[in-house]
Amino acid sequence: MDLTLDDDARRFLALFEDVTGVPGRDCLQLDDRLVIVVARGHIAEAIGRGGETVDRFEERVDQPVRLVEYADDPADFVANALAPAAVYNVTMSENDDTVAYVEVADEDRGVAIGRDGRTIDAARRLAARHFDVDDVQLT
Repeated sequence: MDLTLDDDARRFLALFEDVTGVPGRDCLQLDDRLVIVVARGHIAEAIGRGGETVDRFEERVDQPVRLVEYADDPADFVANALAPAAVYNVTMSENDDTVAYVEVADEDRGVAIGRDGRTIDAARRLAARHFDVDDVQLT
């Protein structure tokens, strides 16, 4: 699936790579924060020791940043988008709509949803952009 990035997203991704040395695959600007999709296998490098690398990037863009590691499989990608929530299982249903049903630990439901639903909203948007997933629902 081909992504169309606007000029702001391309600028943020170029700056992200300059600051962190890690390639970014996608960038969403949501409310007062950025969500950066990081190339698979590079999330630890993007975060840096003690979060110092991502902190440097946050200082440059003057807003909070959430990192999501890319995955080739839509179920794995949805699980990554909901991290750090403990995701036990993701089942993809492909009837009329493609829906990701996510089983999370009871104590992590709030983490998966996020403040004002921000985490699950970002997961829904990213899953739609990368895999044509119509919805993400917690079970």
